[in-house]
Amino acid sequence: MSKVPYWGWLCALAVLTVLRIAATAWLPLTPDEAYYRVWALAPAAGYLDHPPMVAVFIRLGMALAGDTACGVRLLGPVSAALGSLFLALATRRWGLSRGLGASQATKAGIQAAVLLNGTLALGVGTILITPDTPLLFFMALFLWSLTGLLQSRLGWWWLIVGVSAGLGFTSKYTAILPVAGLCLWLLVFASGRMWLKTIWPWLGGLCATLCLAPVVWWNAHHGWASFLKQGGRAGDWHPNKIVTYFGELLGGQIGLATPGIFLFFVMGAVVLFRQKDAISRVYTCMIAVSAAVFIQHAFGARVQANWPVVLYPILCMAATLPAWRWWKAASSFGAVLVALVIGQALAAPLKLSPHFDMTLRQMGGWAELGPMLDVQLPEHQPLIADEYGLAAELAFYAPTSRPVVAVEPRWALFALQPSACTEGYLIRSHRRHDEPDPAMFTVLEHLPDVARARRGVVADTYSVYKVRLQCTASGQGQDAVLLPRHS
Repeated sequence: MSKVPYWGWLCALAVLTVLRIAATAWLPLTPDEAYYRVWALAPAAGYLDHPPMVAVFIRLGMALAGDTACGVRLLGPVSAALGSLFLALATRRWGLSRGLGASQATKAGIQAAVLLNGTLALGVGTILITPDTPLLFFMALFLWSLTGLLQSRLGWWWLIVGVSAGLGFTSKYTAILPVAGLCLWLLVFASGRMWLKTIWPWLGGLCATLCLAPVVWWNAHHGWASFLKQGGRAGDWHPNKIVTYFGELLGGQIGLATPGIFLFFVMGAVVLFRQKDAISRVYTCMIAVSAAVFIQHAFGARVQANWPVVLYPILCMAATLPAWRWWKAASSFGAVLVALVIGQALAAPLKLSPHFDMTLRQMGGWAELGPMLDVQLPEHQPLIADEYGLAAELAFYAPTSRPVVAVEPRWALFALQPSACTEGYLIRSHRRHDEPDPAMFTVLEHLPDVARARRGVVADTYSVYKVRLQCTASGQGQDAVLLPRHS
């Protein structure tokens, strides 16, 4: 391995990681991040929206850096750095197996990692923690172990392949797609079927099953809630909307990957499909199966832009195949876009409306909203929210002396303290365009509206109601729980 560029890249990655950690401490939590923080403080083997790994990452980060924004996000930059290293090593192994020299293989590995870090998906997703954060790490580990297996032909690698695949599934269910591509290769190609005659892939499958078993167990004991929520749209079929949905899918990937890197992804996949070696065929199957599922889904429903992120590590590996020398320019352009997004979130140099500025809509003014409500509301009664993100933000940013009650059916799946049937102040975004549900609240008084703003630009406005929670037979609030407060 060529040590000079390799160690230089490692130093650059270390500096980038430190800068990312610093940004995590300064940026306010988004509603989803605040919601995932509640997951971490209510440990479970599953949750309605996703598997539990993002909560595990947050809990580990909080153990190191406390119940702070930095603690919630700490493992994002750390896992991105480690995942980048695994991806570089995997690409280097693949290059060596294709006959590249050590220097060329090392350069290819660095290129794949730099391209991945140049995407908005990782550049911003590293700082804001989501289920994609652990997913990308375990997908990089999966590719590293799979490439090691196929290059060395040592069966014990299957154990690491199985563990990384299982942990990827406990991060986000889309991890099953590249794993399905691996299974297709095992069944269709002779080089894959040879492995099925040994015990190793079966042991790898057992490792994966053991990793994902808690998620299955949780779903089995909660009405398969998470599986139904995420898989319930698979059968949708609206081919008349394919142009709209496919256009959104394509546009979302150009945006998240950034335009230059997206071109590398496309051409890399084209070149990859022409390769005949075993490793390339495995990668081809993984991309093809995943892409087929996303395209099929676009015939029936909207494909969220972040779903195909599961393929970004392998696409970055494929992107090293085209003989294009401007990969540094493409990555640099992506890094500039990431810096602009983070800079806008930190300093808001552009006074944009929330319709055009997602950083304002997602992060602006949360730290000021909770204390402002505490001062303006006359009685020291709970703050109540019937939207999970708003409730989680209030639980993190409102003064700890005032309880925060979340009211929504989803909270019944959490091991949280039920709220008593009490009075309090219901906060509701004007984007809801409806009135409080009478099955959950009795409205006693409508108080003046409040605004959430950053540097004078309003991110959202809220109605404030004095309400009494509707009671259940046991004397508790209907679908109401007390959220853990910021410590």
